[in-house]
Amino acid sequence: MFNIKDVEIQNIDHLGIVAGIVDSIGLVEIINDLLGVEEEEKVSSGNVVKAMILNGLGFVSKPLYMFPKYFESIPCEHLIGEGVKPEYLNDDKLGRVLDKLFLKGLDTTFLAISLNVVKKFQISTLISYLDSSSLHMHGESGASHFLFSEQRLIH
Repeated sequence: MFNIKDVEIQNIDHLGIVAGIVDSIGLVEIINDLLGVEEEEKVSSGNVVKAMILNGLGFVSKPLYMFPKYFESIPCEHLIGEGVKPEYLNDDKLGRVLDKLFLKGLDTTFLAISLNVVKKFQISTLISYLDSSSLHMHGESGASHFLFSEQRLIH
């Protein structure tokens, strides 16, 4: 028989949808493949990146040392991964993962994720659109003029 005392309710707001999208594009696995997984790690680099995405959508403008505090009130294991506890998502771990991402190259990381999304969702690449709009200011103080340029590539 179902007992209401056995039910625990936690609020996940919009984070469940975001976590589901992150899972569906395979972001955690891609990051783990690129950066590697160490056996003694309590939380993988991929799960840390997933936590950073979730955090960025709800706990902005807070110092990194407060990062674990955000995850104390939400179902961390359910949203990020089995065995992941808020205290594992500390500023030291985040800093190490960000350093690894920088060393691997953010362009490489973004490309790997983008290619996986294209493949997973069968996005056509027959037509490409590049909008490299930019706004430039030239001249001296008081005699400035603006140059707006836009480039579009359709292939």
